[in-house]
Amino acid sequence: MAISSSPETTAVAAASTMMNEQSEAGSSYCIRKRWSSNSFKAAGLRGSEDTEKVSSLVNEGDIDRNRNGEGENNDDGVKSESVMRNFEEKIAKGENREIEAAIKFTYRPSSPAHRRIKESPLSSDAIFRQSHAGLFNLCIVVLVAVNSRLIIENLMKYGLLMRAGFWFSSKSLRDWPLFMCCLSLPIFPLASFLVEKLAQRKYLSEPVAVLLHVIITTTSVLYPVFVILRCDSAVLSGVTLMLFACIVWLKLVSYAHTNYDMRALAKLSVKADATSAYTKELPYDVSFKSLVYFMVAPTLCYQLSYPRTEYIRKGWVARQLVKLVIFTGVMGFIIEQYINPIVKNSQHPLKGNLLYAIERVLKLSVPNLYVWLCMFYCFFHLWLNILAELLRFGDREFYKDWWNARTFEEYWRMWNMPVHKWMVRHIYFPCLRNGIPKGVAVLIAFLISAIFHELCIAVPCHIFKLWAFIGIMFQVPLVLLTNYLQMKFQNSMVGNMIFWFIFSIFGQPMCVLLYYHDLMNRKGKSS
Repeated sequence: MAISSSPETTAVAAASTMMNEQSEAGSSYCIRKRWSSNSFKAAGLRGSEDTEKVSSLVNEGDIDRNRNGEGENNDDGVKSESVMRNFEEKIAKGENREIEAAIKFTYRPSSPAHRRIKESPLSSDAIFRQSHAGLFNLCIVVLVAVNSRLIIENLMKYGLLMRAGFWFSSKSLRDWPLFMCCLSLPIFPLASFLVEKLAQRKYLSEPVAVLLHVIITTTSVLYPVFVILRCDSAVLSGVTLMLFACIVWLKLVSYAHTNYDMRALAKLSVKADATSAYTKELPYDVSFKSLVYFMVAPTLCYQLSYPRTEYIRKGWVARQLVKLVIFTGVMGFIIEQYINPIVKNSQHPLKGNLLYAIERVLKLSVPNLYVWLCMFYCFFHLWLNILAELLRFGDREFYKDWWNARTFEEYWRMWNMPVHKWMVRHIYFPCLRNGIPKGVAVLIAFLISAIFHELCIAVPCHIFKLWAFIGIMFQVPLVLLTNYLQMKFQNSMVGNMIFWFIFSIFGQPMCVLLYYHDLMNRKGKSS
């Protein structure tokens, strides 16, 4: 009479039978890493689920054996045998059938070690599928070590060149007209609010309101220009005042343009569902509270309400302020310790020896790049986020990953999001809606940007050589060139390297040298 066996007994018997067959076959029998379907059926393992269990435990069993010293040529045979006896006891009790498979049928001497085609991690086909976090850490360590050596060498050679006057000096007291001018800038938003209030109550016609806004916004820029040109103030103070004036101009244009559009929507009769829904979404209202919040908020685009956070993180603000002070000090150290000596010991890049000019530009490029990155981090990340946190301003996308820009067009769309949104909202799309071609609209946007770059640099320096204007307008052919190269090579690395070389290694150091020597020549002639 046949006695039916349990599944566990069947599995042990099947495994023992297979082991006996393998020992008898000798070297002519090739053991695979995975069992065949017949072997799984003989062992009592059903379906793909059990197969996957054994397969997943294969590597685990191999790892456990390596941890326990098995699979290696050691003399600890007693320990190995005790481990095997424990597993055999579990198998005899009907437990862990998968462990039996992992122990007996994994990585036998005759099992293949090479099973599929693989590439080396640094080969061209696999390099971009690998993680390079370790190499990135290595670059950081090397960068810190090299720059530490350069700092020590500079201090040993020149001493500490950073003066207390970098932060404040008696000459700063002569800039009080600029300070008073800065304090009087809020007059212009107040004047714009009065114009909008009168236009809302229909005391002013639409053409008159537009004309008054043009006068107010133009005066908000010309007034600081006049004050700076009349006063022999410090360049840094003049640049600060012009930046404030340009920000006020951009905000006032957005305020006037947005209210003009909302008035136009309010006057439209409800002819379509889309128009009525849009009108309900943007109700026309002139609120002084909204204007005040807009003038201090980290945005250049006016709207009646903004996304707000629930509360202010005071500890976070304190940490960001500490970072702001630290990186501002680092920026001042680099300027005083590196950039000023290099610039003072240089010649005019367009008048001296060409090779010497190239050497000065390359030597100036690294510290200038560090200063520019510190400036970006201090203003766009630290200061704007601090201001947003204090005002509970929710939309904090002040920049995107511009460092990955493949073309100059991508860079200008990502590095300064407040200005980009203003340009798109108040220049680019209005031009398209009025039938202006796309290329001309882009050219108009670059023209406005070039004018304000020239005002922010040329007016404080009292130099009108149009270097900044030419530099910004030169971006237009660079946009076309990098777009063409991107389409031709279809490689982000090429465009990104061209961007970094032209922008940081060549462009900015050249502008610094040009303005410095022109400024020194002007001071020499005036003295």
